[in-house]
Amino acid sequence: MASDKVQIAQVYRGTFVHSTQNAPLEILEDRILGVGTDGKISFIEPAEKTDSLSAIWRFQISEVQQLGPSEFFMPGLIDTHIHAAQYCFMGTALDLPLLQWLETYTFPEEYKFRNLDYSENVYTKVVERTLSNGTTTACYFASIYTDSSLLLGEIAAKFGQRALVGKVCMDVNDSLKVYRETTEQSREETDRFINELLRRNYPLVKPIVTPRFAPSCTSDLLRQLGEIAENNDLHVQSHISETKDEMSLVETMFPESQSYTDVYLEHGLLTSKTVMAHGCHLTDDELVIFRDTGASIAHCPNSNISLCSGMLDVRNVLNKKVKLGLGTDVAGGCSVSMLDAIRRTMETSKALKINNPQHECLRIDEVFRLATLGGSQALSLDKETGNFEVGKDFDALRIDPTASESPFDVFSGDDIEIILEKFLYLGDDRNIREVFVAGRRVVPFAEPV
Repeated sequence: MASDKVQIAQVYRGTFVHSTQNAPLEILEDRILGVGTDGKISFIEPAEKTDSLSAIWRFQISEVQQLGPSEFFMPGLIDTHIHAAQYCFMGTALDLPLLQWLETYTFPEEYKFRNLDYSENVYTKVVERTLSNGTTTACYFASIYTDSSLLLGEIAAKFGQRALVGKVCMDVNDSLKVYRETTEQSREETDRFINELLRRNYPLVKPIVTPRFAPSCTSDLLRQLGEIAENNDLHVQSHISETKDEMSLVETMFPESQSYTDVYLEHGLLTSKTVMAHGCHLTDDELVIFRDTGASIAHCPNSNISLCSGMLDVRNVLNKKVKLGLGTDVAGGCSVSMLDAIRRTMETSKALKINNPQHECLRIDEVFRLATLGGSQALSLDKETGNFEVGKDFDALRIDPTASESPFDVFSGDDIEIILEKFLYLGDDRNIREVFVAGRRVVPFAEPV
């Protein structure tokens, strides 16, 4: 029986597609789904049960919203790695390898975020753009500036996006000395950022401990950040084994560590709530450490190709039972769309197949899962989001394949599996009719008051 404490706010009838732990793609046709006033999925059942569900949950059948013949709901897309402070130069400056790219473009740009007016403009645009492209959950790097990073959290909360927001920590930066902190400043400002963001009690926006990457941090800072994460039971994000040059630098800076992975492990930063971006060059032994600690990898294929960093063998990572989600890695990646991340993941897998005919390519349904349920698992948010299981928040995209300006066409013989595949390969924001986060419709955006 329905709980007297939860009323039904919305009821939808139509097709729902999602992933489960056992099935990369589950298609649920002619289902009825109810969302409670708490934003959670109260039921999802065959539509033939509408009358009995109406009696149990006390909703009017006339209130059921019917999806169009080719429309469907899918879970919201989850971006496990994006630099909000780099959004303004996305699509440019991709002519250098990683370390030079950071020195030439990224650090000077992030330095501008000491200005709150500038920060507000950029952060508003990146949250709007990601939401309109179906990113219901984003794991953000901000900048080293606390107040600016808090502003990103405020903006995400205002627009209704689920977000992990990190104030970047770095006490090593020889290329732009004004864009770095002392070890003490970084620790104190991280504490201030965490305490203030938690005090605001945004329901969907939480802090994440964010050492930029090992080469930008001293051992003392890494250790203190590990302690902060442990003492506050917080998520951790950083980068690992993105390029060979970066790995050589880490080896020089941390000669006593057995590997790049060991650097984070020894400083208390590799936990079941850790997500590390890239991992292109991780060894199998390092992947075992990821598996054993429960840490995850954010695969960012657009960035890895754009900066010529490397190609992650996702199949090998999954075979090693390591959690993995997808990320855009703006602005190393030149698209804010997680649909692009899906496509680039497929392309990278096929490129690996070209180089090694024995490589087992990823399937599109597997990558669909990585962009949804896999992302929620990578961010340790799978109890809240990732698919349409009862009790989870209703984070969903209403997809209209026949929208007036749709970039692809649907034909009479196309079943829902074909239509979904076309959307994943060809669709864009024009097909995303509505976006919901925790039951709240966040796209189309509300008109300003």
